[in-house]
Parts: sequence; C-alpha cells; structure tokens
Amino acid sequence: MYAIIRAGGKQYRVAENDIIEVNKLDAAEGEEIVLNEVLLVSDDAGVKIGSPFVQGASVTGKVTRQYKGRKVRGFTYKPKKNIHRRYGHRQMLTSVSIQKISA
Repeated sequence: MYAIIRAGGKQYRVAENDIIEVNKLDAAEGEEIVLNEVLLVSDDAGVKIGSPFVQGASVTGKVTRQYKGRKVRGFTYKPKKNIHRRYGHRQMLTSVSIQKISA
C-alpha cells in the first residue's frame, strides 16, 4: 500500500515505515502529525484518485527531527560592470516517519 501526499508545497510517494524529508512543518520533535492532503491511494482493492484529494484518506506520521539542509551557494555577476554577488541558503527541513496510511 502506498499513497501520494502533498506536504510543504511538494508531492511525495510514501508507504508505511518510510522516512521523508519535507520543508519545515510547525510541529515539535516526537509529535504525531496527520497529513490530510492525500492525492492518490493504492492498495489491494485498487487505486483511488482524488480530485484534488481523496475523501476520508489521511496519512499519520511522527516528526523525528527538525534540522537545516545542506548549504546551497550561488554567484551572480554582470560582465564588464564590476558587479558581482555571492549568496548562500540553508533550507529548514522536517524529517517525518510515516506510521499509517488510512483510506
């Protein structure tokens, strides 16, 4: 059984006991969360596709940690103008362990 969910502005394919990394969610470490934006559920009975979400479906997960992702460095310049800029960014991430998929 697997599901496709939307969390943090992106879509993820999850199954039970998976660990996914999503953009930061407002939840403390060790807290259980319910993700209601389920786009598709596939099980032995068949595939249920939502429009846009599957009615009554949810994915339960547990927040395992909140952390910063790896650093992304960038550089911009304009030739012949002596204009250049260096920048960096570290995205805040949440690691979620998928406990249960209910449809």
